[in-house]
Amino acid sequence: MNTLYDSEYFVVVHMMTASEDCESLDSNLPKLTRHGFEIVDKRSGREVYLEGGWAELFQQHISAWHASAPTQEEVEDTLASFAELAQTTITLH
Repeated sequence: MNTLYDSEYFVVVHMMTASEDCESLDSNLPKLTRHGFEIVDKRSGREVYLEGGWAELFQQHISAWHASAPTQEEVEDTLASFAELAQTTITLH
């Protein structure tokens, strides 16, 4: 788990996990790595987890940000568009 962004309004965390399913089948096979991004909208108290195609699309935005050095407003506008997908209310335990 790696925090990529933390502001007054958003937190973005990159999560990577290695699948152990392959290891049980054949120890010579490489482990599969899954990754996704959790975006927390602090304003609404909701979060969304992006994986698969959504994660790849978000990764493209991150790559473009590395190349263009966007303003905080540009980053937060993009995060707000992804946060619209958020349905899960954040609960603390």
